Amino acid sequence: MTYTSLHTHTDFCDGKDDVETMCRAAFEKGFASVGFSAHAPVDHAIGRTIWHLPQERLGEYLDAVRSAKQRWAGKIDVYLGLEVDYIRGRMGPADRAYRELGLDYIIGAVHYVFPPDGGEPSIVDLAAEEFETGLIGRFGGDGEALAAAYWEAEAEMIRLGGFDILGHLDLVKKNNSGDRWFSTAAPPYLEKSAALIPLIAAAGCVVEVNTGGMNRGIIGEPYPSPRLLSLLCRAGVPAAVTADAHETAHLGGHYGEARDALLKAGYRRAAVFKGRRAGKPLWESEEI
Repeated sequence: MTYTSLHTHTDFCDGKDDVETMCRAAFEKGFASVGFSAHAPVDHAIGRTIWHLPQERLGEYLDAVRSAKQRWAGKIDVYLGLEVDYIRGRMGPADRAYRELGLDYIIGAVHYVFPPDGGEPSIVDLAAEEFETGLIGRFGGDGEALAAAYWEAEAEMIRLGGFDILGHLDLVKKNNSGDRWFSTAAPPYLEKSAALIPLIAAAGCVVEVNTGGMNRGIIGEPYPSPRLLSLLCRAGVPAAVTADAHETAHLGGHYGEARDALLKAGYRRAAVFKGRRAGKPLWESEEI
């Protein structure tokens, strides 16, 4: 299996290492390519956060990755991307502004979910205590309602499109160890998550098998779950392994488990990114 990761964060957002350090680490680990996917600015949608790229540094980030492309040419392929949040009514991967940045790819992701009665959103990708605070404050502690809101947001984002890679599909499970807040075996959860499969297949995107939660010791399996990965395979949705790396040690982390998950789900080939041609992402299919 070719080693690469299109889901990589640096100190431009919530990563620990800079672009050059990540390129060097990927090269030394034998990666064929590394793609950078800073969390796109949300200043206009949510306000300043500590884990998104600040709006005023967007140009600096783009220049830094483009410069790395030139420095590492002939050694390792370097790609420029963004991880763009879908935040209902405020921003999303389909926004025209992202198409004007000259990106190689966009990862579409849901981190923010709105409670049924309105108000500000809760964030699913936080430390456990912060997640619990948001769940109680925004959803009255109703984990089932939060999970339903998450799947609805995913469906909305997929229908709108604008992304090339669907990021950490079932991220909502991150802080639900032991089904503490909602049952992943309950009919509503199973039905809402399974309903996304035909939407994903129609979108023509690639789904990432993301080892980020494993790299940080939070969960014991990749995103998405074995059940969802099997459904995606049956629907013919291509998959690519990513590290969701926030430091050099994460690059390639738990890729063996990701490969096993793909094989158990029925995949025999994985998608490998080869750049953008004529405005479209170019993927090659390689044996796992």
